[in-house]
Parts: sequence; C-alpha cells; structure tokens
Amino acid sequence: MEKIFELYDTANALLTEQFGELGPLLVIGVLGLFLILLTLPTLLKKQHDPLDKLRAAAQASAEVDAGDGKKRLRAGKGKGAKLAKYSGFLEPQDEKEYSAVALKLLQAGYRSKDAVRTYHFLQFALGIAFLCIGIIYAIYTSATGEPTTQALILSVIIPGGAGYMMPKYWVTRRQAEREEEITNGFPDALDMMLVCVEAGQSLDQSIIRVSKEIRAGYPALADEFEIVAHEMKAGKDKQQVLRDMSERAGVADVASFVTVLIQSASFGTSIAEALRVYASEMRDKRVMRAEEKANKLPTKMTLATMMLTVPPLLIILIGPSIYGIAQTLAKANF
Repeated sequence: MEKIFELYDTANALLTEQFGELGPLLVIGVLGLFLILLTLPTLLKKQHDPLDKLRAAAQASAEVDAGDGKKRLRAGKGKGAKLAKYSGFLEPQDEKEYSAVALKLLQAGYRSKDAVRTYHFLQFALGIAFLCIGIIYAIYTSATGEPTTQALILSVIIPGGAGYMMPKYWVTRRQAEREEEITNGFPDALDMMLVCVEAGQSLDQSIIRVSKEIRAGYPALADEFEIVAHEMKAGKDKQQVLRDMSERAGVADVASFVTVLIQSASFGTSIAEALRVYASEMRDKRVMRAEEKANKLPTKMTLATMMLTVPPLLIILIGPSIYGIAQTLAKANF
C-alpha cells in the first residue's frame, strides 16, 4: 500500500514539474476525452433490424427484375450512406426540431435528403476537433508558462464552442445572402414574366423562360423557378407548388406573389393584370429600399467622419497653443 502511495506521489510530482500545478488535471482530462472517443463507435453503432434486411433484399430483387440495377448501385454510393447508421444520433428525434432545421437548410440552398444529418455531423466533428486543439494549446501553455485556471478552461471551451457553432453561422449567413439575392432579383423576374404572359405564353412557359433568362444574374431565384417548372410538369397541384416555392424562398415578397397568383386562379381574374399590378408594386418597393439605404448612409458615416476629421482639426487648432504653453513653462523653469 505504501508503495502505491509512493508511486502516486512520484507521478504527481513529475506531472506538476512538467506541466505546472494543473498537470495532473490536464492528464486526467486528456485520458477522459480519449476514453470518450474510444467508446463513441460502440455507442453510435446502430443495430440492424432483421425486417429492414428483408425489405432491402426484396427491394433489391424487385429492382433487378425491373432492370433497374444501376440505380441500386448508385444509391449505395451516396455521401449520406456512410452516416445512415448514425442517423439516430446525428438527426434530431423531435419532428418539430427536425423540420425547423430542414427548412433552414432548404432556405440556405441545401436540398439533399441527407442535409440535416450532414449538418449535425459537421457540428459534432468540428466541435470535437477544435476541443482537441484547445486541449493541446492548454497543455502547451502549462508546459511553457504558468497560466491561471480560468485561462486554461477558456482556452479549451472557447475553441470547442466556436467549432460547434461554425456550421450554424455558415448556414445562417448563406441563408441571408440567398434571401437578399432573391429579393433583389424578384422585380426583374416579375417584369420579364409579365412580358412573356402578355406575349401569349402560359404561366408555366413564362416561368421556364424567366428561369433561363435570369440565371446569369440571380441563380438562386432561377433555381426556384426551375423547380416550380419541373414540379408543374410532373403533375403536382399548381397551388401546392407555389406554396412550396414560398416556403423554400423564405422571402415576404415571394409569399405575397404566391398569394396573388392563387387568388387570381381562384377568382378567375386575369393573371396578366395581377402580374402588372404586383410588378409595379415590387418596383416601387425596390425604389423605397434604395431610398432607405441612402437615408441611412449619413447616419452611418457620422461616426467615421467624426473620428477622421475632429482629431486632425483639434491638432491644427489647439496644437500651436499647447506648443507655446509648453515652451513658456520650459523657459520659466530655467
């Protein structure tokens, strides 16, 4: 028993000498993290249901009988196939939370069926990676200096939190950029759609033409119109297609446009007249947004103007006086 205590004291003294006072604590933390990473594959391993295997075998045989073997091979090589067995851990189990994340990714332009799974995997992976970097940095600072306990904790927690929040920040930023692009390009798209409808084309044909014409300037809006055109061709209900477009875009102008089209189709009024009125309103709103930004500009420039002009002005006006007073005091001391 005494030998065990002596060995413990020797190891504690060695760690304290090498890594500082928190050396034993850091070693315990590293070992705990290593054990967590070691047990994660076991925890994340999903047990396969025998019924799922039977369904997969039946589906595979049906595909072979139908001559669809190539699609089966392609389906097994998707990027999300490797993460499918971890879906219970990576995907939110609450349906409401899952729908909110899926909608956010959809509005950011990520339409893959594995988008939610990949998003949570990136959060988990980057959080663990940056946490390891923070632990390595904490060990290095403990070996080269004597940092405080608060500094060590922050050097570990802050990188881990930053890595975990990085995918969320990226998706939010991309969603805002996409919404801004759709808002800026929507008035031009409506004007072009109005010209196509008045030229004798149907709404479906005008949407296809507009999606091709605006792709160079507004690719996000062109993608939305192209999805609408494909869904209409597939036979999906037109009103539901337009509502889905409004939900994917996440822009108030698109939602109002969808409402106008649905009401026009319900009451039997002219689509061209509805487009003409709404396109005029969108042009007016674009001018109002430009005027609003122009009116905000002087307020935003006030602080920069004061910081860049007031100090030089004070130096020019007060500088000679201060210099004269300093010279007078120097002569008086002599």
